[in-house]
Amino acid sequence: MRVAAVVQARTGSTRLPGKVLRPLAGRPVLGWVLRAAATCPGIDEVVVATTTLPEDDAVAELARDAGAAVVRGPVDDVLERYLRALDTSPADAVVRLTADCPLLDPELLGAVVAAWRAAPDAADYVATTLVRTLPRGLDVELVTAAALRRAGEEARDHDRTHVTSYVWSHPDRFRLTGLVVAPAADDLRITLDTPEDAALIEALVEVTGDRAPSWRELVAVLRRRPDLVALNAAVVQKTLTEG
Repeated sequence: MRVAAVVQARTGSTRLPGKVLRPLAGRPVLGWVLRAAATCPGIDEVVVATTTLPEDDAVAELARDAGAAVVRGPVDDVLERYLRALDTSPADAVVRLTADCPLLDPELLGAVVAAWRAAPDAADYVATTLVRTLPRGLDVELVTAAALRRAGEEARDHDRTHVTSYVWSHPDRFRLTGLVVAPAADDLRITLDTPEDAALIEALVEVTGDRAPSWRELVAVLRRRPDLVALNAAVVQKTLTEG
């Protein structure tokens, strides 16, 4: 069974423009995500799905330089970009990653992939988000190609922007499997969407260095450093309909 990691990435951002190309300890944020995906056990190929806008030429170039495949498609119809990734890089399942989560844990990615590979006929969607126990920014989603293609035929509006939301919001049509971790740390935020988020992530990297730390290590750092947690504690996550 073939698994591809598809990273959605573009330079446009309402709250932090250019964030995926923002330097972090000497490499672009997108470079951190690609490194995590490339070192994840069980992933056969890494694909970057960016837009056709000229401003995202830099995203495509960075991805190719890192050894990833590249597909390009509509700005807002991100689901269509994933379908194009499946067309050019056929796979039985896709791990959905976003380019604004630079501190992904490769072992956690691998655990989700392994859970699906152990029983590929038992689930259309395997994720840590059905019951959230991880910090925002470390979550992992895997969706089968068949489920993704069905979503491509049926999904409308914000479900096309958020790729997997049509699948997990229809448990009557898809088989869903959730993974949780303990102790729960879903009160923490380690994603990059605002300048406050950038301050936190940069501070974390000063502690952990230029590598992909485990989720447990990141949580441990934040538990003993409430001053770091305070850096982005006031940031409000966008809703699905806000994009």
